[in-house]
Formats: sequence, structure tokens, C-alpha cells
Amino acid sequence: MRVALLYPPAADPTAPYVSVPVLTAFLRSKGVDVLPFDANLGAFNRLLRRETIDRLLRRIRRRASALGAKAALGHEELLEYVRLREVLHGSSGIADRVGEAILLFRGRNPGGTSRGFFDPDRYEEAVKVVEGALGVISAAFYPVRLDFASYRTPFSLLNRIEIDRDAQPARDPFHEYYASILIPALREAAADVVGISVSLPGQVQPAFALGWALREGLPGVHLTVGGSAMTQLLSGLAEGRREEFLPPFDTAVLFEGEDALLDLLGSIDRGERPRGIVLGARRSGLESLPPPDFGGLPLSEYLSPEPVLPYDATRGCYWGRCAFCHYGLAERGTAPYRERPIGTVAGHLAELSRRHGARLFFLSEDTIAPESLLALAGLLAAQGREGPRLRWSTDLRAEDALTDEACRLLRAGGALSVSLGIESGSDRVLALMDKGLAADRMGTAMDNLSRSGIAVDLMCFTGFPTETPEEALETLDFIERHGPSVSLFFCGDFGLTYGSRVARTPRAFGVRSVWRVTGDDLGIRLFFDEETRGGEAGEADGEGDGGFERTFDRLASRWNLRQYPWAGSLSTAHTMLWYERFGPDAFRLPPVPKGRLPQRGRSRRGPSFQDRLRQLAEDREQEIWEELVYGKREVSRKAYAGLAAKYPPTAPREGKGPRGRGIA
Repeated sequence: MRVALLYPPAADPTAPYVSVPVLTAFLRSKGVDVLPFDANLGAFNRLLRRETIDRLLRRIRRRASALGAKAALGHEELLEYVRLREVLHGSSGIADRVGEAILLFRGRNPGGTSRGFFDPDRYEEAVKVVEGALGVISAAFYPVRLDFASYRTPFSLLNRIEIDRDAQPARDPFHEYYASILIPALREAAADVVGISVSLPGQVQPAFALGWALREGLPGVHLTVGGSAMTQLLSGLAEGRREEFLPPFDTAVLFEGEDALLDLLGSIDRGERPRGIVLGARRSGLESLPPPDFGGLPLSEYLSPEPVLPYDATRGCYWGRCAFCHYGLAERGTAPYRERPIGTVAGHLAELSRRHGARLFFLSEDTIAPESLLALAGLLAAQGREGPRLRWSTDLRAEDALTDEACRLLRAGGALSVSLGIESGSDRVLALMDKGLAADRMGTAMDNLSRSGIAVDLMCFTGFPTETPEEALETLDFIERHGPSVSLFFCGDFGLTYGSRVARTPRAFGVRSVWRVTGDDLGIRLFFDEETRGGEAGEADGEGDGGFERTFDRLASRWNLRQYPWAGSLSTAHTMLWYERFGPDAFRLPPVPKGRLPQRGRSRRGPSFQDRLRQLAEDREQEIWEELVYGKREVSRKAYAGLAAKYPPTAPREGKGPRGRGIA
């Protein structure tokens, strides 16, 4: 039997993800012939070319010209028009430069220059080019919004009808790659089974589109799907409804996949025709698992100058009590904590380094117990005295065990950076979350890590139920107080997930009700009402709703923070490479004089007609979605169209009269 394992778009193309190499290694150890494909990398390599961007720009110009020639546009047409015009305005030179940008990320110094990946100006220019190219791709397939972390349309994943609509070839930016390259390669390889590993939310809709393309192009092949994102999507449904969302796949493997996938392959090999949901069981231990197998993946084609390889030393979370958490291959909360033997981990990393020439590793897990990480660091330090010194990054809890002495050992054992889930700077909120740590204790761990020379990245969020504006600002104050120890930080917004303790026992967290909108058959997003609302962040300092944003902007101006997966975002290959080259202060900026921060929305010359047109369309769109979600609590195309029809048609060009209503 020959099995092809695919990693679909849309995800980070700068390094391989761990899921397919883990499954590849396990199946190969059992004698299965496995062909791994990084379809995410292949699809983006196909799209990020001069020929493709040129063709898509011509498509955008034709559509924008057709809309601009109309006397007046309804809301949906207006929204599309301003999006297309905005992309065209910023697309100058994108097609000509995208090839050089890709080469720069691969460390190949385009144009024979000596300035490349580690040159801040050249790197920033390349980032802007690739992000501009992603904007072109998105606009050409309007209303898609596509980047290296997400894939969305206004009605993404609401129900089977919307999933199938977004999977149509004309609406799928990746279909040309599937049809012209991937499917012919799978056909030539004579794969009997194709498995798709869906690990991240941005891969869910593209995985369905890929499934339908494979179903048409390889009609006799058994298609199966699994991974943490697909597990969370389907396991949140009642058992009787899971198979409703299974097409185009024959089977879906939920939870941990190694043994379940092997059993599934055995049944197919015996001539059976399995259909439906396959529930994977948690492995009791990880001792027998081989190291991830990257053989067959084109490591030189990832968008990094050298390989940064992921490795799964543990699974699950040893704390496992945070009330907000529902993550990974678990029906609720997080999976129980398990480790590979630490001596085995050290040996595996050394083996992978020899096999692939890799010096940098990302320990890809929920977290790892400090005592185990210290033991690993000791072994790696000893290995480094006899051979190549390996460097690594990982996610950690900011435990008391991270003393000065412990952090020095981690550094000696190759620690390059760690990302800490601080979550909040408010002790009351931390206690409500059941975080198990107080802010000052986490601050001490951060300072110890920083003093040892390890880059410290912080992960925080605001908006936890009953959090007050003052408590939201405490989080920013915490970051500011420990600023010298912070290499990077991220502060997001709380989102409620169905498998978290907050969703299961809402009253314990000051939540009056949990609800979702009618029409969201998959329950993609949950909403909640608090018993006593904490108010809007920003009101506490007397600056109105913008107080939190202004404080955040002032704080963020001290670092060169970038979007995922670029250097300057957390836990990425590029950030690790920059830390190794420039140290923990790689992204620190000189202080901005008071009063010099850029002011949002201000222009010395005033907004142009196109600016006002865009603002009008965006304001109307926001009004519609607020009414749908919080007013009607219903999302559907019919409800959306009804609200959009209330706005008068608008002329796409400046002026009033027969072309339509002007802009006030």
C-alpha cells in the first residue's frame, strides 16, 4: 500500500510543520510506503511568481474597470470595488520583485548582492513585496482574505452549502496548483490512500477544496482527513451530525492519529471500504515513537536561508487547568501530558541535525515540564562539547523553577528563545483563569531568563470575562515594567471556545449566557454576555475608548513587531534566525520621543475621494455585521443581503447626479 500525506494551505511556508513528518515516521516504521507532500509550500511557490501575479493583476484590472464603469454600485459591489482599487494602488512593481523576495528569504542574495536576509532594509522590503503579492491573490479571488496564517471569506465554514461554494475551482486560489501539479504527481505515484493533515484554522476551508479537487482528479483513491483543527471542528458537533460535514472525504480520523491511521490502512488493504468517523485513542506513552521523518520534503525550498526543524518532545499540558484553554487533539481543555524519554529526545535532535544539516529546532508542543527541559539542556550541553551545538526555542510556563541557575543551564544547553503564556498582568484575572501563577512570580522568571541571554517572548490577551479596563491596562503595565527583559510580545483578544472550562461552566466566570448565531451550523464562534460587564478597555485612564489602544501603541513602538510568520513575530523560523544572529535585542527599537507617535487616521492633505469611498464601504460593512451578530443573532446570505439593500447606491467616481448618490 502506498499512502500520500498532504499538508494543505494556508499556513507558514518558512519551515515544515511537525504533523506530517510525525505520521510519516510512524507509518514508515511499520513498513508503510509513505509519500509526504507539503502542498502548502507547493501552492505558495506556484502563486508567488511573476507570471502568476501578472495574470492576477490583469484579472483585477478588468473587474475594477467593469465596476468603475457603472453609474452606481450597491453595497456589495462597492465593497469589492474599493478593495480592488486599493490593491491596484499598492501593486506597483510587485510582480517584478516577488521572485527576488522569495530568493532573499531562502538566503540566495538576489541580484548578486551581499545584502540579504539579515539586512533589515532588504528584509523589510521583501516582506512588503510578499504581503503585497498575497493582497493581489486575495483580491483576484475576492472576497477571499488570504495570508500565511488565515484563509477566510465573509461566510466561511458556516454550513455545508458555504463550504462547497468556497471550494469551487473559480473561487479557490490554490486550485490551479492542485490540478496542474499536485494531482498529476499523486496519479503518477499511484497512491492508494491520500491523507490530509489539517493542523491550523486557516487550513480548514482549503482542505475541503483540496478534498473536492482530489475526489474529481483521483476518483478511486481513499481520502481521509485528520489533524488538530479538523478534530476540534468535528468533535464540537453532536455525533449524529459529524458525518454531514465529512464529504468529500471517505473518513476522518479525530484525536491522535498514529494508531488509528495504521488500523484504517489495514482495513483498506484487506479490501474493506471504511466510511465515516474514526476515533483515535490517546497513546499511553511516546517511548516507541521514532523521530519526525522529513525525508521527501524539499527542505531547501522553504522560505528560510537554512532549515529550522520542529520536534515534538511532549504532548498535552502538565498544568492542564487554564479555564480559557481548548487546544489541540482533545475534546475539551488540553490533552493529558506525556513526554518522550529525555535521553531519546537528545539523541533524536542530534540524528536530525546530522541527517538534514539543521542547527536550529523548534520544540513544538503545548509546553514542557521545567525539570525535563533542564535535563534535556544538560544532555545537549554535553553533546555540544563534542559536536555541533544545537539551538532551540519552545513554549514554557513562567514557573518558579526558572531560577537564575536553571536559566543559565538552559542557555548553556542551547536555549535561544522561549515564549511564555503570561496571559494577564492582573492577579485577580490570573486567579480567575486558574493560571496557577501570579504576575510578580512570572516577572521574576522572565527576568532570570533574560539575564541568562535567552530571548523572552510574551503571549497575553485582554477581554477575559469580567476583566475591567483598569485590569486590561495592568497587562500593558506589566510588559512595560519588565520591558528590559522582553524581546517580543503579543497581546490579542480573548475568544471563547466550546471545549474550554469557561464555555462549560460559564456562571463560575461571571458569564450570564453563551450563545452562537443562527446559521453557524459548525459553531465556529461562540459569544457570551457577562453578568456584570467590565466595560471597554481604555475608559480607565480617562482617555475614552482609545486609551488602551494609545497605551498599546506607545508600548509597541519600542519593538519592531511584525505579523506572523515574519521576523518579529513569536515562535517562527525567521525570528529564531534573527535571534541567533543579533541576540535577544534583535527587535528592540530606540525610544520614540513623547508626542512623536503616528496619529491614526490623520492626514495633512485630508482624505481623497477614494479614501472616503473606502471608509464609507467599511463603515457600512461593520454596521451590517454588528446587526447580524449582535442584533439579529443570525448570519446568512439572505439576512446580509437584506441589510445591504438598505444603503443607497453609490457612484464609484467623484461627482453626483446621474451616476448615483455622492459621498457627503
